[in-house]
Amino acid sequence: MKLFTYVVTKMLMISFTNPAMEARMHEKSAFSFSFKMLTGDELISLKQFEGKVIMIVNTASNCGFTSQYEALEKIYNAYKGKGFVIIGVPSNDFGNQEQSTNEEISHFCKVNYGVTFPMSSKEIISGSAAHPFYLWAKETLGFGTAPKWNFHKYLINRNGKLIDYFNSFTSPDNNRVKQAIEKALAEK
Repeated sequence: MKLFTYVVTKMLMISFTNPAMEARMHEKSAFSFSFKMLTGDELISLKQFEGKVIMIVNTASNCGFTSQYEALEKIYNAYKGKGFVIIGVPSNDFGNQEQSTNEEISHFCKVNYGVTFPMSSKEIISGSAAHPFYLWAKETLGFGTAPKWNFHKYLINRNGKLIDYFNSFTSPDNNRVKQAIEKALAEK
């Protein structure tokens, strides 16, 4: 009965979506968004990466997937010279696995994994209070594409279009991920 109620509720929510609001969400590109840097007061504007392929990854320091930082740094170094950037977005949304301060997160990432890719300040990435990028990503890619745990990855092409996502279980150095990055990098 619970499954039936859930399905009916989702169908009703979809059928009452405001078409004008939905159209505005789809008109945006990733370049419309920015994040506050992990340390300092500067912003990471995605607009500054126009013409590059971007991967946005929600992270956590005390997760079973935390070791993915190593693979993220590896693919960042492998592809950054070709126009690829990763932005890590720490979040405490799943299992309270990122309770550290921004400064502690920065230190942890550098000391344990040698992270050199940009990192944002800690953000809410799920629910109605989520960072606007995550609300847009969920709306753009549709039902079931929002992060369900830490280390969910979104891939954005050179034109700011959200083109793919990879769940937490998919390692950043997985062939499917690398092929998607290489395909996006090959497009002009």
